[in-house]
Amino acid sequence: MDNIYDIVIVGAGPAGMTAALYGLRSDKKVLIIEKENFGGQISLAPKVENYMTRSSISGTELADLMFTQIMDLGVQFELENVEKIEKIEDLFHITTDYNKYFAKTVILAMGVKQRTIGVTDEEKWIGNGISYCVACDGAFYKGKDVAIIGDGNSALQYALELSGYCPKVYVCTLFDKFFGDKILIDRLLNKDNIDVIHNISLSKIIGDNKFEGLVFENTITKKEVRIKTDGVFIAIGHIPCNDIVKNLVDLDKAGYIISNEDCTTKTPGLFVAGDCRTKNIRQVSTAVADGSVAALMAVKYLG
Repeated sequence: MDNIYDIVIVGAGPAGMTAALYGLRSDKKVLIIEKENFGGQISLAPKVENYMTRSSISGTELADLMFTQIMDLGVQFELENVEKIEKIEDLFHITTDYNKYFAKTVILAMGVKQRTIGVTDEEKWIGNGISYCVACDGAFYKGKDVAIIGDGNSALQYALELSGYCPKVYVCTLFDKFFGDKILIDRLLNKDNIDVIHNISLSKIIGDNKFEGLVFENTITKKEVRIKTDGVFIAIGHIPCNDIVKNLVDLDKAGYIISNEDCTTKTPGLFVAGDCRTKNIRQVSTAVADGSVAALMAVKYLG
């Protein structure tokens, strides 16, 4: 079979691309399969300010630099959706929506996807008032009022980015505080056009054919809180995308692949890197670290 690879990597975020870099530098035949676009979640970040070498860089630009580096080294890249992974004897069989590939080792780097909020008619308003990515949709709200739902770094970054071209930005949190970096919290609190509303939970979207605003319930007083806004960005965390490998790995209750710092799984030759595995900290720097470890472990396994 001509399409047998030393390493097949599922996912082209920072973890997957770093794994490819280390595999290629070890003179291995490497294929990356990605279902959407290279960069993963980091490509959606308006600014990345916590990655060494650049004090500030857009997520898209950082992803472009990573992708260019591995392409220059000769990685093979396919834009396909992996539907099934099986291990038959000593070879992994990877079935996509277009092809079938074979690998001596596989590195899982599928990352995570945005968590939806679960309000009635949420799907109806996606792209018409509800968004999950400021880098993708922020420009549509220039000169308009918007809301952000979330309390972590993503929500803080979204609010700061939107405050540059939106007259009013409402930041709505479920609890009474933020769970992000202090430097971002300080910047947000110093913005005159950002209003922070704590202790509220979204209960309804206002509008029939046009998005008109949001209805919340105060979690303490139980009183209704209405916000008139042209759109809302939801940034309430992520969920892993690991269903296709649940027969080959152990998953925790949240659906993350159980693995320690050596990035191994219960299946020999199958490794995991990045946000889709169990870990305490999920940052671009930790994803890159996982990618290097997983690749070096794969190279060691190959002998």
